[in-house]
Amino acid sequence: QVQLVESGGGLAQAGGSLRLSCAASGRSFSNYWLGWFRQAPGKEREFVAKIAWTASSTYYADSVKGRFTISRDNAKNTVYLQMNSLKPEDTAVYYCYAHAHGYNPTDDSWGQGTQVTVSS
Repeated sequence: QVQLVESGGGLAQAGGSLRLSCAASGRSFSNYWLGWFRQAPGKEREFVAKIAWTASSTYYADSVKGRFTISRDNAKNTVYLQMNSLKPEDTAVYYCYAHAHGYNPTDDSWGQGTQVTVSS
């Protein structure tokens, strides 16, 4: 059973930085994509970024491209989201997720979420 535990959220000022971590456990992730979604109050959950576990492929939402960087440490089974040049509209609960390649997204695993608040 996949377990994902996020950490690193908090309060930042506009223009500041935060780094989120997602510790993954429960299985081998060699066939997985891991990444981040976020959900702001009153809005639907939206994709932020993802990274392939065994390749250099990364994808970003247009809204964060150039400001956020996703990376991984396979030895620590951890995925990171470095968030720079934060904006108030980045305020949301950020969720780590794991998607097995070729499987239905309804089978994805999710973390409990971590709150990011950006003040203007």
